[in-house]
Amino acid sequence: MLTLICRHFLARSSYYYALTAIALLVMMPTFSFVPEGEHLEQIRQRDFITLHTRNTPTTYYEGRHGPTGFEYELMRRFADRLGVSLNIDASHHPESVLPAVREKGDLGAAALPLLTDTPGIHYTRPIINMQPLVVYRRGLNGITEPSDLVGLSLGTLSGAGTSKALRELQEDYPELSWRESHELEVAELLAQIEDGRFDAAVIFEHQFRINRLFFKNVEHGFPLGDPVSMAWAVPSGRGLGLLKAANRFLEDLQQTGALDQLVARYFGHDDYLEYVGTRTFLTHLDARLPRFTEDFKQAAENTGFDWKLLAAIGYQESHWDPEAVSPTGVRGLMMLTRPTAKEMDIENRRDPAQSIDGGSRYLRSIMDRLPSDITGDDRLFMAMAAYNVGLGHLYDARKIAEMRDGDPDSWADVREALPLLQQREWHSKTRHGYARGGEPVIYVRNIRRYYEMIEYVERSRQQFFQLEQTPVNADPLLMFELIPPLD
Repeated sequence: MLTLICRHFLARSSYYYALTAIALLVMMPTFSFVPEGEHLEQIRQRDFITLHTRNTPTTYYEGRHGPTGFEYELMRRFADRLGVSLNIDASHHPESVLPAVREKGDLGAAALPLLTDTPGIHYTRPIINMQPLVVYRRGLNGITEPSDLVGLSLGTLSGAGTSKALRELQEDYPELSWRESHELEVAELLAQIEDGRFDAAVIFEHQFRINRLFFKNVEHGFPLGDPVSMAWAVPSGRGLGLLKAANRFLEDLQQTGALDQLVARYFGHDDYLEYVGTRTFLTHLDARLPRFTEDFKQAAENTGFDWKLLAAIGYQESHWDPEAVSPTGVRGLMMLTRPTAKEMDIENRRDPAQSIDGGSRYLRSIMDRLPSDITGDDRLFMAMAAYNVGLGHLYDARKIAEMRDGDPDSWADVREALPLLQQREWHSKTRHGYARGGEPVIYVRNIRRYYEMIEYVERSRQQFFQLEQTPVNADPLLMFELIPPLD
């Protein structure tokens, strides 16, 4: 599924790649008195490259293991290619990136639209295409086509590239108007749709795919206009060495398939959870999780896990219901079997604190029993899979992975092998036989997604909802420039 999403995301607009490639040729100067490699040589001499970007889920943010994000990952690899370190300025809004690149920076990577008329800037080859998308507040009916936007309170981000589609639409519907923010980010704009300050907005599809999980009252509308190309920006007038190096790097990523893999990793997992289930999760996040947060944190302190990961496992097991009981007698918030509870010295499986403590220590015991060659996230994901399907079946799947010339220490290869435990051809060759091997794959996948949502919501409550602290007498719309109807 991820591969299909990725191919669709990249390949559907090869036409626009051709157009933008032509535009790049037009933009290239035919001669320059500046040595071609001057800028690139300066970067190498100082041993770092400065990246101007935005602090958003689709560009750059601090994740579980440190800095992450789609464009951060690209830039990190590019810096490695150049043999320099990466210096990041993530304080920008889309409109402030290009001035910073022109005046003092080396490169801008902030979901920038490739434009052909930007003074002082050269753009790299296209990286991915970004489809403008109309989103709207749940409860507004019939938002299915461009004419439905007339008369709505409509917002977008200034300088992000989405205004182009609105201006083109305004030529057909002169009465259309909207507001453009010079300060906010996508999540804040979606929050304003939820609280009624806007009826709808135009953002990019991949941005909504990442953020929709946290705004359950914002609906997917319809694509608006043509896709625009995302590109990096470098300053002109300082030689073309950096631009050429970046283009070679991006071309290599595209040809080797590494770019497809990154797109799938960051933007291709929106269908992991059915959307209604996601809204239920967010409801439970507010209504149920606070009762058990301290228990999860205490268990995390005792076992060394991230408390949000333990909470994600608890949700996958029982939806944070301490009274949950399965048809087979597994019960409690962490759904412990009777033998597991006994092994972990748990007397009352329905006591949430005991259940969380027992489940967390049981996960740690599985982790500790795995072979030492399994490391990092591979070790964690296999431990979670064994929590679901049993350690014996996990070892069987590792054996199948090896029989298929895969790496038994790699979760990616074991994940492919686990569903084969449902096929006689394969489980007949294992020690423990048949298992519903597809379930632990979904189990781990869901927990990772629940974890991402819990982590993101915890981080976002302050970062993306600052508008709630706006003084009562202040007008939030002062952050927007009104784009009026055409005369």
